[in-house]
Amino acid sequence: QVQLVESGGGLVQPGGSLRLSCAASGSILSPNVMGWYRQAPGKQRELVASITSGGSTNYADSVKGRFTISRDNAKNTVYLQMNSLKPDDTAVYYCNCNARTFLKLVHSDYWGQGTQVTVSS
Repeated sequence: QVQLVESGGGLVQPGGSLRLSCAASGSILSPNVMGWYRQAPGKQRELVASITSGGSTNYADSVKGRFTISRDNAKNTVYLQMNSLKPDDTAVYYCNCNARTFLKLVHSDYWGQGTQVTVSS
């Protein structure tokens, strides 16, 4: 089984920065994709950014140029550096891992518990 543990959320003023981290444990196989999704109240969950085990990245248009996703494959950890934060970035941010494991040899989605990010003055 894959477990994802997130950290780094909180309250920040508009224009500020936060860094989210997500550590994955379990027998995760490569190739895989790790990413961040967010869900604001009354809205659907949306992709923020993703990164493959090979380092290819993908970003939502709304965060391009402000957010940077990175990963440390040796630690199975993914990071999201969020700069120039706006009130519209307020949401619960969820870590996601799409991968096969030794116990489940088909690609499946695994989710973290979510971390709240609030951008407000």
